[in-house]
Amino acid sequence: MSAYFKILKIYSVLTLLVFAVSPVFAQTTRIKGKVIDAKTGETLPFVNISIMGTKQGTQTDMNGSFYLETPQLKPTLRVAFVGYSPEVREIDGGKIVSITFKLKTQNTDLQEVTVKGKKDRYRNKDNPAVVLIRKVIDHKAQNRKESLDFYQYNKYEKLEFDLSNVSEKFRNKRSLRKFDFVFNHLDTSQITGKVNLPMYLKETISDVYFRKLPENKKEIIKGEKMTGLGNYVDNNGIKLYLEALYQDVNVYDNNILLLATQFLGPTAPVAPQFYRYVIIDTTEFKGTKCVNLGFSPRNSNDQLFQGTMLISLDSSYAIRKVQMGFSKDINVNFVTDLRVSQEYDFIENEGLMLTKDDLAIEFNLLKKENGMGLFGQRSVSYKDYVINKTIEKNIFEGLKTDIQKDAEKRDDAFWEQARHHSLSSKELGIYSMVDSVKKVPAFQRVMNTATFLLEGYKPMGGFEIGPVNTFYSFNPIEGFRARIGGRTTPTFSERMAFETYAAYGFRDERYKYFASATFSLTDHNTYTYPIKHFRISYQNEIKIPGQELQFVQEDNFLLSFKRGQNNKMTYNKVLNLDYLNESKTGLSVNINFKNIRQTPTGSLYFNTLQNDGTLKSIPEIISSELMIGLRYAPNEQFYQGKNYRIPIINKYPSFQIRYTLGVKGLLDGQYNFHRLVAYAQKRIYIPPIGYTDVALEGGKTFNPLPFALLTIHRANQTYAYQPEAYNLMNFLEFVSDQYGALFIDHHFNGFIFNKLPLIRKLKLREVITFKGLIGKLSDQNKATAENGLMVLPTDENGKPSTFSLEKKPYMEVSFGIENIFKVLRLDLVKRLSYLENPNVSASPTIRFRMRFDF
Repeated sequence: MSAYFKILKIYSVLTLLVFAVSPVFAQTTRIKGKVIDAKTGETLPFVNISIMGTKQGTQTDMNGSFYLETPQLKPTLRVAFVGYSPEVREIDGGKIVSITFKLKTQNTDLQEVTVKGKKDRYRNKDNPAVVLIRKVIDHKAQNRKESLDFYQYNKYEKLEFDLSNVSEKFRNKRSLRKFDFVFNHLDTSQITGKVNLPMYLKETISDVYFRKLPENKKEIIKGEKMTGLGNYVDNNGIKLYLEALYQDVNVYDNNILLLATQFLGPTAPVAPQFYRYVIIDTTEFKGTKCVNLGFSPRNSNDQLFQGTMLISLDSSYAIRKVQMGFSKDINVNFVTDLRVSQEYDFIENEGLMLTKDDLAIEFNLLKKENGMGLFGQRSVSYKDYVINKTIEKNIFEGLKTDIQKDAEKRDDAFWEQARHHSLSSKELGIYSMVDSVKKVPAFQRVMNTATFLLEGYKPMGGFEIGPVNTFYSFNPIEGFRARIGGRTTPTFSERMAFETYAAYGFRDERYKYFASATFSLTDHNTYTYPIKHFRISYQNEIKIPGQELQFVQEDNFLLSFKRGQNNKMTYNKVLNLDYLNESKTGLSVNINFKNIRQTPTGSLYFNTLQNDGTLKSIPEIISSELMIGLRYAPNEQFYQGKNYRIPIINKYPSFQIRYTLGVKGLLDGQYNFHRLVAYAQKRIYIPPIGYTDVALEGGKTFNPLPFALLTIHRANQTYAYQPEAYNLMNFLEFVSDQYGALFIDHHFNGFIFNKLPLIRKLKLREVITFKGLIGKLSDQNKATAENGLMVLPTDENGKPSTFSLEKKPYMEVSFGIENIFKVLRLDLVKRLSYLENPNVSASPTIRFRMRFDF
């Protein structure tokens, strides 16, 4: 699951809500335009368009398009862009006007800077624009608001999502007639000029506090209000996901986080190696003389910004205004336009603070400029600044973001007073409109169908049947496997949840089943973060030893297709008692008890070695295990699905540690033992050359145990690429009682392919991977006649098929190409060690993975 899934879900939901009529416009001149190169016909992004005689103006987007509204009946537009002759044209107004400007290149000498057509060679050496940006970089520390000892302010944030470019044909669909009441909310975007329908609105009012020493920042959310779609989606997860897409942008940051990706900022110390800079002109901004500096990527496919910034012509070299976005060729999926607009003013003559902060992004699944899509705009306003006044220490105690108890229950009177500016009538109507839509039976049917298609569950009152991808599967032991099951929903009970399934294998002629009951220990349902629950379950199931899957069921139909032999399994009967307590600090505690009865099946046998050298078969092994686990994941974000969590990866690490105690005699448990496992992972951003995912894992078992209770390393015999499994390792190939593992994935985000002619047009992305594993099987866990431990499995000819890792590490590497058709990743995987083991491929092998991302 990924960013694409969530955008697809939002897109599908909003699309299903729309029916409207054509808008009626007042007597205002509305200008839709495009600016292109007169010679090449290429569109020109970030061209300045101004209405002469006024302060009105805008810039073209990444597709060279712009939109302006003015009360003037015959406005005169001036279109200017560096390296081109400006064009002035009077518009016959009072109506909707479509116009195309064709700019001609020129040679201009400006302040000893020669600005020529973009095909001329660009150099950093002796370039005054580069000298200027280096001055900005050198003075960043003093111009950032973090240079102040203290500051505080009141912040109002509004995030709105619209279905954009709603066409006449779409509005007239017969299937949408039952939603005709939404037509009152149809509007024309002041940014894109497209007909939009507002569908989602989130408002937040908060107080923000900062101190320099020791550095700390605290936001206290006093009010939060948003539309929601009830139990059909995780509204809190949608909120977190949108917040991850629409992060605070600080132009002084070296790396700017947007769309859950970090982009190299135009003021980073290394930025002059990747950006072009040019002085456009000088101008005055709020009484301060400034240089208008343009910047753009040296390679238009790279994940960088382009735009303009106004830089004070004084000793501060402070940025007073910035407007930036993406190149139209940028290697980013689903984004047809992105615009950042910010202004900085002096507060109390002591520090520059944001006074305007807008971020707008337009999404389209096929990245078609004129197609229907989603348009999201985040607008933030600030007031009540207090600069360099001491803030009490107790303010910074607790979480960095603290939501007041009644923040989500504020009444209309609170919002009327707290908002920095009033909502429009159309914005105010979003809340009631979405509530009305949810009550329409047709909407409920559509959402039930969408939930079934996207998440695999079919709601039936307070119960839902699924997941559908487990209804049919197959394997060598069970043959054809049929399964039916489901779970209760919060409609049945907010505090209790029940889940069950039954399955039958037609080859082994055995039934399998599962049942669980979960009791929430909070005032919200069992699936809402932070979770605090108690769960009891019992399962009678078949399992591949060592197989652990994160986001899918083991009997998923797609996982039925496997390479090589897959006939060593166990029948497991598992009693599970589980207590989970998550907190908003990111710390979670898990206490778990399991009683597991394992019976071998297929070609797997539990055999012990006798004194005369013969083998004795053991019908089953029983273990009773008490596990205590701690997990710390600060600032963790995710979308909560029906039976999974989709992580929203950020720069923060996560850590886990688990201690397991085996208790002999408890519920027939046969073994006393201790086990310790630790895990850590982190994403390291290295703009503009991508990011690296690093994971470390290690564990040790301290007592003699049969191999089935030791660590059986995660193998993958499917044809799909699995990130944290060994993709060319066979099931049950390696077992250890102490081990260490390293996983490294580096995603270049197209940094290399973007430089290659023709290939760069495909927007492909490179990824390299290394996976290493060291381990050992101690003498105490090697089977002898004296210790009575089970011998390691063999094949049908009696030759060893399971091994220890004492000779050398297991290693595999891969080179992958991502973003094929925006959805597919292909990896060429090469195994580097233990090539002498049976049923091992020494040649590189192709694996695939569906990966949807920005």
